[in-house]
Amino acid sequence: MITKRIIPCLDVKDGRVVKGVNFLGLADVSSPVKLARFYSDNGADELVFYDITASAEGRALFTDILCEVAKTIFIPLTVGGGINTVEDFDRVLKCGADKVSVNSGAIRNPTLIRDAARKYGNQCVVLSVDAKRVDGVFRVFAKGGRENTGMDAIEWIRRGVDAGAGEIVLNSIDTDGVKGGFDLEMLDAVCNVVDVPVIASGGAGGIDDFVKLFQALPKVDAGLAASIFHFGEVQIKDLKTALREQGVEVRI
Repeated sequence: MITKRIIPCLDVKDGRVVKGVNFLGLADVSSPVKLARFYSDNGADELVFYDITASAEGRALFTDILCEVAKTIFIPLTVGGGINTVEDFDRVLKCGADKVSVNSGAIRNPTLIRDAARKYGNQCVVLSVDAKRVDGVFRVFAKGGRENTGMDAIEWIRRGVDAGAGEIVLNSIDTDGVKGGFDLEMLDAVCNVVDVPVIASGGAGGIDDFVKLFQALPKVDAGLAASIFHFGEVQIKDLKTALREQGVEVRI
């Protein structure tokens, strides 16, 4: 049985970790370096670092804070935000990232996925997709969920994997920060069209939501969350203990 991963996410704005609801109403949480160290020491399998306003503001990702985070932790680190070129991949990897997440940059330039995969390997390229239901169809949103691209999310993900993306992070805008559970319908649709790891993001409100996720959708490889970890509502060690008791294999 494949071990399921638990991944905290640091959404970073102006050098601070923030969290909102449905991608809106961002509130200050903590220092990314402090939180990263806490998660590395307390059972997280990986860590995701998003510079959430880099694309919308048309700038490069803040590398000084990223370097501090990378030096602090001893678990794999995925980094995204403002990744528009292969050179951006190079810059972030040199800061200590293990994988690079592309979103808006790949929408603007779909060849970015293929070019980066050829240079660094598929395992290094993560396609992060912000998706939302529009008239009953899963649509791709860009610029931190601000802009509806009109693209079909399932088709976009399939194309991304064909181009070389080695992992998918599916962020459901509909469930983000609501704490009503992961978007199982959207995740199932994605798992049915790709054969690479799929990470569920958006909607975790408690331990039961992770149990339901992995039991309902065995193809999902990892659960990603932010606020329930940031605010101490769920401790990762307690979550993993509960998952193992429910027959879900995790690294303790």
